[in-house]
Amino acid sequence: MDFQIHGAVVSKTIFCIFTFLSIVGTIYASALPSNSSSSAVQINSNSVLVALLDSHYTELSELVEKALLLQTLEEAVGKHNITIFAPRNEALERDLDPEFKRFLLEPGNIKSLQKLLMFHIIPSRIGSSEWPSSATNESIRHRTLSTREHLNLFTSKDSTKKVDRAVVIHPDVVIRPDGVIHGIERLLIPRSVQEDFNRRRSLRSISAVIPEGAPEVDPRTNRLKKKAAPVPAGSPPALPISDAMAPGPSIAPAPAPGPGGPHHHFDGHSQVKDFIQTLLHYGGYNEMADILVNLTSLATEMGKLVSEGYVITVLAPNDEAMSRLTTDQLSEPGAPEQIMYYHIIPEYQTEESMYNAVRRFGKVKYDTLRLPHKVVAQEADGSVKFGNGEESAYLFDPDIFTDGRISVQGIDGVLFPPDDKENQPKPETEKTTQSSSKKVSGVKPRRGKLMEVACGMLSTLGQDSHFTTCQ
Repeated sequence: MDFQIHGAVVSKTIFCIFTFLSIVGTIYASALPSNSSSSAVQINSNSVLVALLDSHYTELSELVEKALLLQTLEEAVGKHNITIFAPRNEALERDLDPEFKRFLLEPGNIKSLQKLLMFHIIPSRIGSSEWPSSATNESIRHRTLSTREHLNLFTSKDSTKKVDRAVVIHPDVVIRPDGVIHGIERLLIPRSVQEDFNRRRSLRSISAVIPEGAPEVDPRTNRLKKKAAPVPAGSPPALPISDAMAPGPSIAPAPAPGPGGPHHHFDGHSQVKDFIQTLLHYGGYNEMADILVNLTSLATEMGKLVSEGYVITVLAPNDEAMSRLTTDQLSEPGAPEQIMYYHIIPEYQTEESMYNAVRRFGKVKYDTLRLPHKVVAQEADGSVKFGNGEESAYLFDPDIFTDGRISVQGIDGVLFPPDDKENQPKPETEKTTQSSSKKVSGVKPRRGKLMEVACGMLSTLGQDSHFTTCQ
């Protein structure tokens, strides 16, 4: 009886073990297809990708590796055949714009580089025999691996095969079972990548403009005449009728024109770019332009202010004044920004308006973007002088740029806000006065010889208490 019970227990145990092993085997078998599918993505040595990496298109191969696209392309080849348009090495080495190539190789622009390379790959096999003929005079549009980007394939009248604007110079240069490679003369750039590049260099592509014609000198002021900016037809007037009918120049500055354009908004970034170009064209203000564009982000901030409807006046120190700045004045964090903030007035002022104001009122204080400091202006030697003492500057090149929203006035010095020594708290003052008063009250007045004799006689008589001098 005991032997039967023991045998039943053993048989049940063996059955449970086999059941557990069968379940584990089922789970392992279900996991095998995923592994086999992942291994199927691996390409063989006869793949078009291997041929591309081993071909003479070395520049394109290096860009594919830098863009980390090998795994993506392996998955694409595993799904369908592909067609690669490979630019020649010279097109990527010498013919490509160095600034654009630098933009592509920056680590932060890897998405743009991937879009550019995927734009050269079509997820289908297109041989040279499948190109549309020149007799039909039509083009075939193909989707690329780059999202929402397409390529147009056509044949010109001289029987030249083209893909967009690039000429196919080596058709069917590499043929493999999973794809084909065509050699083209130039790099294909999608519109999205070109727009990203244009936005990045919108404020970096500032260059001086070659002047046209000889400069004219105003005989009244002995200064160079500045050509009036062309006003498009239908634009609002720069001055209202009331100012035009005034008998003489007004003290207030000319008001800015109203919003223009079909959308009724200001393009502040274009206006800031124009005035920086004018600084470089004018000459002698390269350091100021360099600080606004490269050292700080003030150009972008000024563009935002003007786009929102604000007007500003920039007191621009010339290169000679900027060269006198020491490293101690620029080494502190945020020092260039603070210096420039003190030279930006949130008003639209011209040479005429500032000179009339200082002639009438003597001293005028203008608010700056460096709160709460203000710039003091006064008349000196027939011009406008800013600041006090040694840290003053004169209006040197007036009205360098005036467009109704931004006014640039050249000065011959760098301005610094005065030290607020009067506003600093002095908590020890009252204690000092109180202690000094105690010391003074504690000192007994000195008495002469005659007074000593008189007090002695009064003390013998008991009358010295009636006199404060004898106490």
